[in-house]
Amino acid sequence: MVVKTKFFGEVDLPEEKILTFDRGLIGLPDYKQFTLLYDCDKEQTNISWLQSVEEPSLALPVIKPWLVKEDYNPTVEDELLVSLGELTEENLVILLTMTVPEDTKQMSVNLKAPVVINADTRKGIQIIAENQDYEVKYKVYEILKNKQEG
Repeated sequence: MVVKTKFFGEVDLPEEKILTFDRGLIGLPDYKQFTLLYDCDKEQTNISWLQSVEEPSLALPVIKPWLVKEDYNPTVEDELLVSLGELTEENLVILLTMTVPEDTKQMSVNLKAPVVINADTRKGIQIIAENQDYEVKYKVYEILKNKQEG
């Protein structure tokens, strides 16, 4: 399946790389199919793109939470995750959406609304974590800069 993308042009995507979000993403309920893309030209990339298969201009930068908050552990009702199928340590993928403004020093991630994916069933959901101390705009520029230097 050939998919038009925002940053990578047309990509020939195998069917098994398509993720289904039955409810869409928060604020984007009409888009249900996505894929994860990354720039393979970059030697080490921590940022991937959650690219809509249905809308080429819809691509959200995402990052693994442990890269910016090592103790990240969102609390959520198990019932919300039932539609994904059985989750194990091996098939569980958690990603945080990023906001990268023109001033990259203001870059942030959304700790409050992680994207949860079952890699085996290729189903995903974006949930609201119950953790009161998780911010919607958690600044990460300095954290990522320090990791890159260290």
